[in-house]
Amino acid sequence: MAKSGDKKPVVYSALEVANLCGVVNQTAINWIRSNFLKAFKTPGGQFRVYPEDLLEFMEKRSIKVPQELLDQCESKIVVEPKTLLIVDDDTALNDVICQFLKKRNESMQIYQAFDGFEAGTQLVQKQPKCLILDLDLPGIDGLKLCRHIKQSDAFGKPFIIVVTALSDPRTEEECHKLGIANFFKKPLNLPEIAETVEKSFEETVSEVK
Repeated sequence: MAKSGDKKPVVYSALEVANLCGVVNQTAINWIRSNFLKAFKTPGGQFRVYPEDLLEFMEKRSIKVPQELLDQCESKIVVEPKTLLIVDDDTALNDVICQFLKKRNESMQIYQAFDGFEAGTQLVQKQPKCLILDLDLPGIDGLKLCRHIKQSDAFGKPFIIVVTALSDPRTEEECHKLGIANFFKKPLNLPEIAETVEKSFEETVSEVK
């Protein structure tokens, strides 16, 4: 018989998972059956989930993690912070992008640079996971900078999102050759930029997995 103060079970049922995630029981079962959430079956055929696996699942999907689950986990999973560097010499636009993204996701850590030198310093020091880069920076060849970032390990291999006022179609073609699929022309569609940034973090998680 369990005594008062004994530790909680080290596994969760599908119903307990559903309650912790704020969904119905069937949704939790569907997550498990679709292999989105790691689980195992008891001899009686019931699903059981380890706390650490549930914590990883919830954090990757930005589901609020209750303190109860954090307390239960024997080892905490280190989740990479969502870090972004915005590089644009247009101070006003740089600030507008920064403020818009912060409102969309308060947990995002955003850095700003307004010239090529500052961008290089921030890339090395901060190692952002995502980079919004204006190609038309004073005194710098934006495409060469992209190539350098792609080829060097010193910058942490960030996910690059290019923004530019340049209308030369060859510029976009060169970006695609460098493996930069996200190319936005000014004036910018900020909601679309925000969605691309969020997808970049999801892709980073998938690559690490």
